[in-house]
Amino acid sequence: MNRKDFLRGLGLVGIGSMAIPIISACSQDDDSSEETSTDTETATDTGSGSSSSSDCSVTPSETAGPFPTITPSSLVKSNIVMDRTGVAFTINITIKNTKASCAALKGAIVDIWHCDKDGYYSEYGGTSMQSVDYTSVHFLRGRQTTDDNGLVTFTSIFPGWYTSRATHIHVHIYNASGTSLLVTQIAFPEGSGSAVALVNASTANGYTKGLSGYTYNASDNVFSDSVASELATVTGSVAEGFVLKHTINVAS
Repeated sequence: MNRKDFLRGLGLVGIGSMAIPIISACSQDDDSSEETSTDTETATDTGSGSSSSSDCSVTPSETAGPFPTITPSSLVKSNIVMDRTGVAFTINITIKNTKASCAALKGAIVDIWHCDKDGYYSEYGGTSMQSVDYTSVHFLRGRQTTDDNGLVTFTSIFPGWYTSRATHIHVHIYNASGTSLLVTQIAFPEGSGSAVALVNASTANGYTKGLSGYTYNASDNVFSDSVASELATVTGSVAEGFVLKHTINVAS
C-alpha cells in the first residue's frame, strides 16, 4: 500500500476542504545515484517562487499527511528549530487572496511543519509509520500571522526526506477567525546543483542518507500531478544557509 492510499484509508486526503477551528521529474523512485556536489557550492536552480504568480487561481489542496500539528495554536513562533541540527534555512511564504484579484492577504494564520534532517517528525512516533518516538517534543512546527504584505517568515533547518516522499513542507492556512482555508504542501527544485542535492551531500552537517532511494517530485504521489504550481524558489548555499520563497493563493 502506498502512502497516499494509506492516507485515504485514514480519511486524511482532502482535509484542506474542512473547516477546522484554530485547530512521503528528475528520476524514478528506485534511483540509486547519489549527488556528488560539494557542500560549499551555491544552489543554481530556482522554482516558480509562487504557486500562481501569474495565474490567480487557488493553490492545489493536498493531504495534511499522517503527522499534522496536534495543537498548532500553542506553537506561535517564527523560530521553529528547537534542538534540531542541520543546514540553516529561512522560509518565506506569501499568502494571496483570489477573491481580491490575488492581493496580499493580511491577518491570515499560517501553520507549517516538516521533518528533520533524518526524516522524522515531532509529536509522533513509536509506530510502524515512524519508529523513533518524538511524541513529547514539538520541533519544526510553528504558526505565524501574515503581515501587510501577506508574508510570514520562519527560521528552520533544511528538511531531510523519507521513503516514498520528495523533500517538502506542509502548510495549513486559516483566516483571521480560525476557519480553514487551505491545506497544501511546498515542493523543492531538484537535480544537479539544487539545494536538495547539495544539502543531502553534506555529511558534515549530518545529512548522511544522500539521495540513494530518494523519491523525486515526478514520482511523488502528492506532487506528481501538480508540482508546477507547488514548486518553491530556493537559493543560497550550504555554508551560508538557504532561503525558500513561495506564494500560496487561497480564496478568503
